[in-house]
Amino acid sequence: MVVEGPTLLGDAVAAGWTVTAQFVAAQGEPLAIDAPVHRLAPGVVERVATTETPQSVIGVVTWPFVSPQLLDQARFVVVAHELADPGNAGTVLRSAEASGVDAVVFTPGSVDVRNPKVVRASAGAIFRVPVITDVALEALRHPHRMLWGTSSHHGVPYDEVDFVGPTALVVGNEARGVPDDAPVDAWVTIPHRGRSESLNVAMAATVLCFEVSRQRRRSTGTVTSR
Repeated sequence: MVVEGPTLLGDAVAAGWTVTAQFVAAQGEPLAIDAPVHRLAPGVVERVATTETPQSVIGVVTWPFVSPQLLDQARFVVVAHELADPGNAGTVLRSAEASGVDAVVFTPGSVDVRNPKVVRASAGAIFRVPVITDVALEALRHPHRMLWGTSSHHGVPYDEVDFVGPTALVVGNEARGVPDDAPVDAWVTIPHRGRSESLNVAMAATVLCFEVSRQRRRSTGTVTSR
């Protein structure tokens, strides 16, 4: 996976990810880590970077395997169902990590989480929260965890749901949402006013994640939902 910039690359290293190579701009400095350094000729980094203002160092890191069996013990899961936009995917990861999620799942048909835009939008959260990809929604049903589908037009208002127990929140594709016939246990919605039909998926995920976190802090008297 490609990671652009010393800050994000440093986050990956701090999280224990393995850097296999560093590509450094002509005037840049590599990270002081045990990874081969390749100096780039002037102008090269501008052609290979994905940002308008290229970073001084680009790293190649190894994506760590996260076993789907982790989900058997997870008490708080976010499921991104066919999420397409890398910015939304990164923001979901960022909110998930900040609210104490145990794992984030991307179902088949979702954006590639290795996309540099996802990495940037996650602000490094992708290195710190377990991410599991290509798990079908049907496989996420669990007898000891409630699987909540999110909807803009039907379901229980989110502030009336008890999220203290084992919970999985399913957020859907930007255009289609979570299908009405999705194999979920129940539906939750965020009541809203105004002419907008729904919230942006990343915004909705953030609201719901922090509601789960709030309820769990209140139930335990601690400052974290884990």
